Amino acid sequence: MNQSAVAGAGRDRAARKATGSVTEGAARAGLAARGVIYLLVGVLALQIAFGDGGEQADRQGALAEISGQPFGSVLLWALGIGLVGMAVWRLSEAAFGSADPDGRKAHKRALALVRCVFYGFVAFSVLRFAAGGGSGSGSGSGSGDQESRDITATALELPAGQWLVGVGGAVIIGAGVWIGVQAVRREYRETLKLGEMSRAGRRLTDVTGVGGGVARGAVFAALGVFAVQAAVDYEPDKAKGMDDTLRTFADTAFGPSLLACVAFGLLLFGIFSFVLARRRRV
Repeated sequence: MNQSAVAGAGRDRAARKATGSVTEGAARAGLAARGVIYLLVGVLALQIAFGDGGEQADRQGALAEISGQPFGSVLLWALGIGLVGMAVWRLSEAAFGSADPDGRKAHKRALALVRCVFYGFVAFSVLRFAAGGGSGSGSGSGSGDQESRDITATALELPAGQWLVGVGGAVIIGAGVWIGVQAVRREYRETLKLGEMSRAGRRLTDVTGVGGGVARGAVFAALGVFAVQAAVDYEPDKAKGMDDTLRTFADTAFGPSLLACVAFGLLLFGIFSFVLARRRRV
């Protein structure tokens, strides 16, 4: 009887170890895929800042850039599968808790579920683009921005639609501020294997984590501002996707310099995602 119990416990440990290995692999693949997208968006945004705005500086533009490369279709499928891994990882955190401090608390699990839904949508859009060969709904000038306007228009037509869009925009603004504040406070350090990193590695992590997080937070906050404006004025055309939002930075009093700074920050966040893919506790 005791031998049977010991054998059963051993099988359970082996199953948990195998599940953990799959989840870890999915997480690291997803973080690397996210890094690729942010690097490409940052490069495209820099091109806009310096006067070459031919491509969209958003996810669709990044995918179009990949599709034009040798073996682009294979790379797109790999990217989509990696993002599926990110969604699976976040789902496992929602179900079982994460490696973060207080990772098993209800609010942490709820946040993981929100992230799972978000990355599930992103993964679906990338795989749809890959399946379409980089044509159709996944591409086209302004498609990401048009998608934002279409979603906003549909939401505004719902009962209490203005409130729904306005609250959604406010939530996105809050998320942007939260992302930026967490980056400045370097809270990402709580999830990293700092003991395995050299001093130069930790310095690189802080530069990319803080700079990249602040830039990413600024973009999210700006997206939310435009959504709120669309709700207040009841004009869905005032909602913007990432491409239009980034171009708006160039229209401020600071001109293209501000867009260049934000674009460089997105590049940093792409590099930071690769650091997380290697050093994050999962």
